[in-house]
Amino acid sequence: MRSVETPFVGGPLDGRVLPVLTGATGQPPKTYEVPVPNDDGTPPTVYVYLRAPSGLSRRLGIPRGWQYEYAPEGKPRGALKWPWSKPDH
Repeated sequence: MRSVETPFVGGPLDGRVLPVLTGATGQPPKTYEVPVPNDDGTPPTVYVYLRAPSGLSRRLGIPRGWQYEYAPEGKPRGALKWPWSKPDH
């Protein structure tokens, strides 16, 4: 697998550049979760970062690279991908 050096903005990893594994398309994952263990034995605290373009090309507006931005509220809740699918109740 290939990895790419990706900068992190905000949160506890602010200013760090870490290698992130890329998928089949060559892009890093949309979300990056960092579990941090707690000293008191409680479940680990999970920090969530969301992928964002770090710059756009002039002519076509294509992302030139990626960065991760801290999301203090956690993962965004996505909508249904297909309008004809029904939730399981």
